Amino acid sequence: MLSLLLATNNKDKIAELQILFKDLNVQLITPADIRLELDVIEDGRTYAENASKKAFAFAQASGLLSLADDSGLEVDALHGEPGLYSARYGSTNGIKLSAPERRKYLIGKLSLFPRPWRARFKATIAIADMRSCFQIVEGVCEGEIISEERGAGGFGYDPIFLLSEMGRTMAELSMDEKNRLSHRAKAAIKAKDLLRRLAET
Repeated sequence: MLSLLLATNNKDKIAELQILFKDLNVQLITPADIRLELDVIEDGRTYAENASKKAFAFAQASGLLSLADDSGLEVDALHGEPGLYSARYGSTNGIKLSAPERRKYLIGKLSLFPRPWRARFKATIAIADMRSCFQIVEGVCEGEIISEERGAGGFGYDPIFLLSEMGRTMAELSMDEKNRLSHRAKAAIKAKDLLRRLAET
């Protein structure tokens, strides 16, 4: 059976990826499973660069086929912010804000602009082995930011990201719905095609 290392230390992402890829004939491995502690500096200029860098670093450190993702929230009124810096938005002097603090900070900046606050989540998934990163796929989910938090699911900016056509935030979706509609889910669907082919060889 093909082994695939999920190249992230983010427990929420790991849980989401495990569900997204559970129907594949692939053994999903986490860094904790193999006692791998690796912190990759995400200094790329694009989601693809960051995802590729993480996937390749984890593959080299473990000797396993590795899958990494990089994602972000892009808000039109803020010219694409927070984008690549979504996970550390509003941080200063090395002090990282919590997810609720980042949501509050974002809404504070947006309060100066008229609604709707159009936005999108973007995700890029990269797959690498010890030699190179050989697959990069992307997914996008369109929506808007709202000022009041809604829903108990998800993580990050999910409670304030409204899927306009559904009238619900990402945090109000069931896991099945999120695994069909989210940016990460859309990228994962594309990544599955390659993983199925690799699993059959």
